[in-house]
Amino acid sequence: MVVTPNTDWFSDPPGPPNTVKLHILEWPFIVASLSRYVMTLWRFFFCLFFSEKLLVLTVATEETDGFRRFMQSAKYFNYNVKVLGMGEAWRGGDVGRSIGGGQKVRLLKEAMEGLADQEDLIVLSVDSYDLIFAGGPEEILRKFQQANNKVIFAAEGLIWPDKRLADKYPSIRSGKRYLNSGGIIGYAPYINRIVSQWSLHDNDDDQLFYTKIYLDPLQRQTLNMTLDHKCQIFQNLNGAVDEVLLKFGTDRVRVRNTAYDSLPVVVHGNGNTKMYLNYLANYVPNAWNYEHGCSHCDDDLEYPNVLVGVFIEQPTPFLPEFFQRLLTLDYPKDKLKVFVHNNEVYHEKHIQKFWEENRNAFSSFKVVGPEENLSQGEARNMGMDLCRKDAACDYYFSMDSDVMLTNRQTLKLLIEQNRKIIGPLVTRHGKLWSNFWGALSLDGYYARSEDYVDIVQRKRVGVWNIPYMAHIYLVKGSALRNELKERNYFVLEKLDPDMALCRNAREMGVFMYITNRHDFGRLISTANYNISHYNNDLWQIFENPVDWKEKYIHQNYTQIFTENYLEEPCPDVFWFPVFTEKACDEIVEEMEHYGSWSGGKHEDKRISGGYETVPTDDIHMKQIGFDKEWLHFIREFISPVTLKVFSGYYTKGYAVMNFVVKYTPERQAYLRPHHDSSTFTINIALNNKDRDFQGGGCRFHRYNCSIESPRKGWSFMHPGRLTHLHEGLPTTNGTRYIAVSFIDP
Repeated sequence: MVVTPNTDWFSDPPGPPNTVKLHILEWPFIVASLSRYVMTLWRFFFCLFFSEKLLVLTVATEETDGFRRFMQSAKYFNYNVKVLGMGEAWRGGDVGRSIGGGQKVRLLKEAMEGLADQEDLIVLSVDSYDLIFAGGPEEILRKFQQANNKVIFAAEGLIWPDKRLADKYPSIRSGKRYLNSGGIIGYAPYINRIVSQWSLHDNDDDQLFYTKIYLDPLQRQTLNMTLDHKCQIFQNLNGAVDEVLLKFGTDRVRVRNTAYDSLPVVVHGNGNTKMYLNYLANYVPNAWNYEHGCSHCDDDLEYPNVLVGVFIEQPTPFLPEFFQRLLTLDYPKDKLKVFVHNNEVYHEKHIQKFWEENRNAFSSFKVVGPEENLSQGEARNMGMDLCRKDAACDYYFSMDSDVMLTNRQTLKLLIEQNRKIIGPLVTRHGKLWSNFWGALSLDGYYARSEDYVDIVQRKRVGVWNIPYMAHIYLVKGSALRNELKERNYFVLEKLDPDMALCRNAREMGVFMYITNRHDFGRLISTANYNISHYNNDLWQIFENPVDWKEKYIHQNYTQIFTENYLEEPCPDVFWFPVFTEKACDEIVEEMEHYGSWSGGKHEDKRISGGYETVPTDDIHMKQIGFDKEWLHFIREFISPVTLKVFSGYYTKGYAVMNFVVKYTPERQAYLRPHHDSSTFTINIALNNKDRDFQGGGCRFHRYNCSIESPRKGWSFMHPGRLTHLHEGLPTTNGTRYIAVSFIDP
């Protein structure tokens, strides 16, 4: 290791050669700089000469997510770690629910037999599955030596496993009173003298063993043992969650105990606090901070085989768009297999159409329909099991139909994170509703974590360990064939399938992550989706405004305001794009499905007075129940154009007459000259001239100006009264459709 001092400390100040002029105000800076330099040298020499005197011993019989996280934190601080028992069968009982753990003492005893004569060696024995380091070896050694004891045990405020022993503990003025065996630090000969007393079984309780030794006054004095009462070294979270806060520094994040104003070096998620440890480990020691964000999120991987499970469990708006986004994922299609569970008869037409058009796009495409009568849990088990049974399935990617992925790189980005279970953050537009929970309540349901809002709003960006996720997630195939090898994970008591999966994963010690490192997409609302219409997505302008706009508003609409993308073919007649072809087609289909065209008669009971002086062959928006949605469309997408072209006029966006007109040579081919009963009128072409019809157009008499080539999806906007007398030119062949609104009558 080379330590390079900051050369600015020794550079010549301004002035004559070989002279030194130091202003008195520069001294504090010099002193501070020298202090930092001395600390750098101290750390260098400490690591060089003393780090080998600390040996970390931990027991782990298999490489779980918790173990890998422990090792990652140890590697960050350059701890010397020796793992005991890897690959050995665990016979220590279910320590999460009952007594046990004696196997850890037995393994530690065997390891200490070869270290007992190393008097200067300090041994740190810690758990690994639910523990992380928050500080380095130099800090832990300094704190241990300052305590002036030979052995220090971790302490906690709750006694386990025998409450009857509470009165035998020495009295203390303040701090944690009871021993916890998840953390022990001491000189090797003394640790050896303790563990050499072990003669019990692997499933006997390790904490009870250590407790009885500590409570023996003679041994406590002879071995010079104490507890870390004020959490200087060890922080046990059980019973102490309210005492612990995150402390953000410039280089890393610490855990601070507010009760004792200490910065523990070892953080232990014992008892039922493992989810809280997961939360802390999203930051500690260097996972995320304000300055650098996520520090270890990137890994380079090849792109493996993926089974995509698609679940359509209720009527879902914009399903064709969902499948189109699946098709356009930036991922080799020969690496993708697709499994679809559709529980809705209404959507069979959408799936059939997608399959017919893209049957050869994927490696395979399997559909299980409503006729199978599967529950959600059964269907999700089936999809996951398809990957579990296929040795070539590297990942299982589960997607609900209410997820709109706007990032084509999503699958690649998730795989690159190299987690067993990970999902992309997706949220409801304009809401804090998302596909994850940051914490759980005591009864296992939603609770808001301290950082939930910052994660959802992407004020904190990274990869986050969370207790619950739904809607969309990626699971490693290897995890399905090992930790998650049981085949009924989505069915559990009265829980919904996603809650059942997450609870099972938590109990198996498999971490679940959410990433918000990129914008991935959004969740659409399915709550009020009415499928009684012909084209039901048209009615989603309130519930899902972003998806409605993407589907129905012309791609060049925003250029009206950014690039002045509109035309003025006649005086005060403005022409601009507003609808997509899809919008035009669906409006026409909806009207023809309704079918009750007025016939262009003067008598019209639909309007006030019952008489139309200039009748058209039309259907009103109100007749198909689309009047509220249409008026909202006017306010959202027409009113801004009005303000641009008729400067100073602020429309109310109100209209009584909103209708679709049908021109045909056989029924009504044209419309005689007239004024509209409006302040201004919009007239949107709904189909194509020369392809769907010939003729047509509009002529403005006062200016002797005609527009004879209407563009599908484009709207005219012109004054309605006084100045713009106009007529509809004859349609000579085919059928012409236009949507008209008389605005601000």
